[in-house]
Amino acid sequence: MKALLSLLPLLLVGAAQPERVPVERAQIVRAFPHDTGAFTEGLLYLDGKLYESTGMEGRSFIREVRLEDGKVIRQAAIPPQYFGEGIVNWGTKLISVTWQHGLGFIWDRATLKRTGEWRYPGEGWGMTQNGREIVMSDGTPQLRFLDPDTLKELRRLTVTANGSRVARLNELEWVKGEVLANVWQTDRIARIDPATGRVKAWIDLSPLTAKVPRRGIDDVPNGIAYDAKGDRLFVTGKNWPYLFEIRTVRR
Repeated sequence: MKALLSLLPLLLVGAAQPERVPVERAQIVRAFPHDTGAFTEGLLYLDGKLYESTGMEGRSFIREVRLEDGKVIRQAAIPPQYFGEGIVNWGTKLISVTWQHGLGFIWDRATLKRTGEWRYPGEGWGMTQNGREIVMSDGTPQLRFLDPDTLKELRRLTVTANGSRVARLNELEWVKGEVLANVWQTDRIARIDPATGRVKAWIDLSPLTAKVPRRGIDDVPNGIAYDAKGDRLFVTGKNWPYLFEIRTVRR
């Protein structure tokens, strides 16, 4: 997920590879333009609008983006000393995190004006919500569940595949009662049961990455957004030229 990092541990912590977890293959429905300068950390589709947060110190923004052509409608800069990470909506707000500073920001969704900040222990990676709680990843096999009003941590859930912990959970999206999570430095999305933490299936994104020229080690899949009204699932990556609408089929 982060710039200038590579050669990290294997996907599963202390376990064999997850052959027994079903694999679904992503099929491209449509490709939309995407800003190749956007180091995508968070993605969100809401009320016909696409919101994106980007990373890298001095290049981190909260944006409203037009889906059809990738044009940035408006954007707000995260203070340049911070590395922007995931975002989530709650009411009229957008809530964001930064990577290693334990500091998040609150934004007015209509104007993208920064209206507040909040703090949390450890790192911030991805965010989503289930209508009752905010869900946050921190690069470990655990998901944090937060009170959306106070942003205080309520509980944690350990994510496993075949009984082994799954590391490097990144950008998140709540889809039809499941948590979808990019797994950093892989072509996979984990479909997670939020009641048990068990990975129900992997979504194989290799058909997407085959369409994207990779300029560097960090240009990996990251960014999941769901259009609940239209039942459309979108996926992109860091510095990718495309944002893809996909469907999945069992291999």
